[in-house]
Amino acid sequence: MLETRHSARRSGLLGRIAGLNPDRLRELSLLVLIALAVLVFSLLIEGYFSGRFFNRVSTGVAIIAVLAMAQTIVILTRNIDLSVGSIVGIAAYLTAELLVSVPALPAPLAVLVAVGIGSVLGALNGVLVAYGRVPSIVVTLGTLATYRSWLIDHGGAKTITADTLPDWIVTFPQFTVATAGDLDIRLVVAIAIVVVIALQLLFSRLRVARYLYASGSNPAAAARSGLPIRRITLSAFIASGALAGLAGFMFVARFGTVTPVAGTGLELQSVAAAVVGGVSTLGGSGTILGAVLGAVLIETLGASLIRMPAVSEFWRDAVLGILILLAIAADFLVRRRLRQLRGSTAVPGPVTVAQGVPDGA
Repeated sequence: MLETRHSARRSGLLGRIAGLNPDRLRELSLLVLIALAVLVFSLLIEGYFSGRFFNRVSTGVAIIAVLAMAQTIVILTRNIDLSVGSIVGIAAYLTAELLVSVPALPAPLAVLVAVGIGSVLGALNGVLVAYGRVPSIVVTLGTLATYRSWLIDHGGAKTITADTLPDWIVTFPQFTVATAGDLDIRLVVAIAIVVVIALQLLFSRLRVARYLYASGSNPAAAARSGLPIRRITLSAFIASGALAGLAGFMFVARFGTVTPVAGTGLELQSVAAAVVGGVSTLGGSGTILGAVLGAVLIETLGASLIRMPAVSEFWRDAVLGILILLAIAADFLVRRRLRQLRGSTAVPGPVTVAQGVPDGA
């Protein structure tokens, strides 16, 4: 009797775990990992909860989070965009050049210019992938180098410094939206939060979001059902480029100094944030919130490791690579375990034997 009761309790617990949405499970696990990382580093690093360090991490997270959302949109369609770092660089540099030439340019217009530049570059990627039928990893690896080479040739060795930019863009990083004790929520962070909320609402309410999941989950079936796969793919790359352009503006606003190599390496961080956040590289699975939590975890680890003298800052990329591998392995194991749990906790339906038909007939 006691054994039966324990077995029933275990089955009930397994059933509840099996009934969890895998995306929600990953998001919860990320929250736990972030909390553990903060706890461990707070014991190792003096002044870890200072307002200055919080501002540094939060503004860094803001840019990576926007790029992680851009990467998520593309990966959902079973593609990848390795050119986002170069798009950030071009958008940041050209926007900064425009602000130097036209200091009176309003901030909303500067944002639109950066987003427009990113959209055009993203559209070029999308056309080559969707209509040229070239694999996205090949296209974006090529445009990563092409965009960057053009920017280096265009900018030469010239660095756009803060003293040549309008006063409003120089003071932009100091704009505070909300304050809690020593912790400030900067405007750059507020922009990222608005984008997260907007995309979360769009993904939960718009039909086009379901199209993204469908086209990535099973492209052949989606095409047979009449979905415009090419247009969906093109739209995903345009959206990714637009968000990368926005990240370019945020880059200018945060640092105030822009060089032709601005944004280098951000493509790896965006992919890492999306994959660690539970976005499947096979397409059709993942959430905006998960990608943002992945960005929070990666930036928290990166900024914290830099503050530890015993750890070289060059290990940061190694940590990102390890996180990507662990995330892919964990995603595979979690999915397999959930399938096993759902199979073991399934309740068999009643067996009906047709009247007048003998067993084994």
